[in-house]
Amino acid sequence: MPGEMASVAPIMSVERFLQAANIRDLDAMARLFGTVEGPIIETGGTIGCGFKKVGSWFGISDRCQTLQEVEIRMDMIAEIIRHEDYTIVSESTVAGRTGPSSRIGVNMRVNGRDITDVPFVVVRTGEGRWLVEEIGLARITGGRGGR
Repeated sequence: MPGEMASVAPIMSVERFLQAANIRDLDAMARLFGTVEGPIIETGGTIGCGFKKVGSWFGISDRCQTLQEVEIRMDMIAEIIRHEDYTIVSESTVAGRTGPSSRIGVNMRVNGRDITDVPFVVVRTGEGRWLVEEIGLARITGGRGGR
């Protein structure tokens, strides 16, 4: 079935991200986390970041993140999702998206607790790479720590 082959790459990206988080490989995590525009670690060149900075003043884009900000963000995510075990339990398309995206549901054992259906939203870049764009961290934290 054609749909089965399409789901392999999004699931692999989630699995690689989870493995990188467990060994605190922040660089690998940052290469697997991003948007349709690309991985978060590829913050863009000086000119691209300059346009983003100006765009952020008008609310039409986000500014580029520094490598230090990316590393801190990945470290916080790794701290939350460090797990003893996980199982991929579901995969579905995400409604309302203009490009290819999948919601991967993951059952996880974190700090001895079983947490069901942690959502990972994975998007495909223009280059055909699949990146983790969102993680339902509130499922693990129980909503602690704000939004």
